[in-house]
Order: sequence, then C-alpha cells, then structure tokens
Amino acid sequence: MTFAPDQEPIPADTARHVRIIDFIQAAETLKDTLRSGRTAQGRLESTAEHTWRLCLLAILFEAEVANIDVLKLLKICVVHDLGEAISGDVPAPIQSSDDGRAARERQDLLTLCKALPEDLSAEIVALWDEYTDARSPEAILAKGFDKIETMLQHVKGRNAPGFDYAFNLGYGREATDRHPLLREVRSLVDELTQREMASQADA
Repeated sequence: MTFAPDQEPIPADTARHVRIIDFIQAAETLKDTLRSGRTAQGRLESTAEHTWRLCLLAILFEAEVANIDVLKLLKICVVHDLGEAISGDVPAPIQSSDDGRAARERQDLLTLCKALPEDLSAEIVALWDEYTDARSPEAILAKGFDKIETMLQHVKGRNAPGFDYAFNLGYGREATDRHPLLREVRSLVDELTQREMASQADA
C-alpha cells in the first residue's frame, strides 16, 4: 500500500494480525485432510482441493443467477468444510442425517476459530450455520454446488475397480433440487455419470 506524502500510515493492529495468522496456520491442515474422492491420476483429493474447485464452480456460474451476493456465496463455500481441519472428512457414501456429523463439525469449527478475533470468529461460524441450514439463496447454491463438485470428482477420478458410480444418481438430490440452475447442472452431471457407468459396463 502506498500513501500520499501528507498521509500517515494506519497503525497495524499487530495482536489481531497474529491471531489471524495463527488461524490460517491451523487451517493449513485442510491441505492434508483427505477425502474419499480420487483425482484423475488416482490419488485421494484433499478437502482444500475440493473447496478450491467448489469456489471455481460458483464463480463460473455467477452470470447465471440473479440477485445473489457472490462474495457471500464464495465466503460460504470457503468456510463450509473448515471443521474438517480437526476431525477429517466423512466419505459421502457413508454419511447419514443422524450420524452427528453436523454437530461434531460445528464443535470442531468453534475450536478452530478460537484463535481468531471475536468478530471474525462470529462471522465464520454464522456463515457455516447459514450453509448447514441452507437458509439463504447463497447457502442453497453453495450446498448444491458442493454436491455437484463431489459428483463431478467421482466421474473424473481414476477410481478402484467396482466403484459405485450409481451412487451419484441419488446423491444430494434434495440439495440440487432447490434451485433451477442446480437442477439443470445436475442433469448434465447425471448424464456424465450414466455415460461412465455404460463405459464401465462395456469394459
């Protein structure tokens, strides 16, 4: 940042900045937090990689949605899996609505956010709650795109023999049915899944 000759620099709040850096360092764990999805080369993807592509997906469809706060959408995408920095990821095929995962991830998020200044901690937890409850248009889109990114990875990945591609066809349907754009994109992903299933059957 540059300042005019007659303008004094704003003093840095060093203690606040240290807390932010401490949080960032703790969140680095997500680079090594592995998911069950595999990349095109066959290695397990990380939660950080999943989050990056989810954000990219949201950016690329920005022009397709009206009256959406895109910055808020991206913030929700970035924070939605932060709790996994502590307890890790639960693979999509074994998730269930009554497995206590949401409460555990929220507690882990609270633990992770203790390093942050209170205002930033409160903002991140509020965004996470908004995502979990899908109580805003941005949260609905984030939740739907999250499911779609997971399904796309299942199709793109070099999976082990016998991988259950049919899982995709029922996965996350409730989330992707909540917005016209999500339904349309979901239909394209379903086509990719069915094509991959046919390819595997012919192999």
